[in-house]
Amino acid sequence: MNRQFPYTLEQAVSWLREQPDQQNLVYHCYYDDPLESAAQRFSNSEEWNAIKHLLRKHLPSKVLDIGAGRGIVSYAFAKAGCSVTALEPDPSALVGAKAIQDLVDKTNLPIEILQEYGETLPFQDNYFDVVYARAVLHHAQDLKQFCKEAARVLRRGGVFLAAREHVISKKEDLQLFLDSHALHSLYGEENAYLLQEYTDAISSAGLKLQKVMGHYESVLNYAPMTQQEFQSMTTSRLTHFHIGTKLSSLLASQEFIKQFYGWHLSKKLDTPGRHFSFLAFKN
Repeated sequence: MNRQFPYTLEQAVSWLREQPDQQNLVYHCYYDDPLESAAQRFSNSEEWNAIKHLLRKHLPSKVLDIGAGRGIVSYAFAKAGCSVTALEPDPSALVGAKAIQDLVDKTNLPIEILQEYGETLPFQDNYFDVVYARAVLHHAQDLKQFCKEAARVLRRGGVFLAAREHVISKKEDLQLFLDSHALHSLYGEENAYLLQEYTDAISSAGLKLQKVMGHYESVLNYAPMTQQEFQSMTTSRLTHFHIGTKLSSLLASQEFIKQFYGWHLSKKLDTPGRHFSFLAFKN
């Protein structure tokens, strides 16, 4: 059954920005103005640092940012010396292609802007070194076709990174996630897939999955929580084993402890819409 929603995404975000009790969400979603300041804040974020670390062997390079939104990630890639193509079907001056154009006009960064969908990429085969998608795969109308197109335009040895994708444990959880989303009731374009659906779509596209990162396994997913806040949470949990705050803090600072605890928490977490990220390569 098709349901009519009252707002476009632009209108929904405009509404959100007007709500006094939602300003923290606006800030952490980078919906605030001026856009250049929001983009610069993202490029200084731990999330961006995690992206650079995962892609360190592939930067700077030729990058496709699918579903670029306001252009915050395209901005960060371009600041890192990359030649960037920002693909964004929404023409909006607030959350779409016109917003990215305004950012380009103000910064003179090398970002090409195209209005198109991920399922129909207007590029030749083997064209990009990196294909990146932030919170985009779960919006795909055809997830397998989306991943197939991403793989097609990647050169051999290129890397595909999909970050902050909403995951559900069973189909019945989808409505629970949609009901909890701050904007879905207004514009109706949110979605989530099963973890297996994401991994199957990526693998069937001919991409080799290297990392599947659960919600607490990377700041890519749990931001805006900081890494220090995650470490403090780990310390707090370790004190439950009656080993003392000092030893708990020391252990929580160890990278392998943080990795294990992140993996453990991610395995236990069952919240509909939790974030996963996926790193894959084209052989």
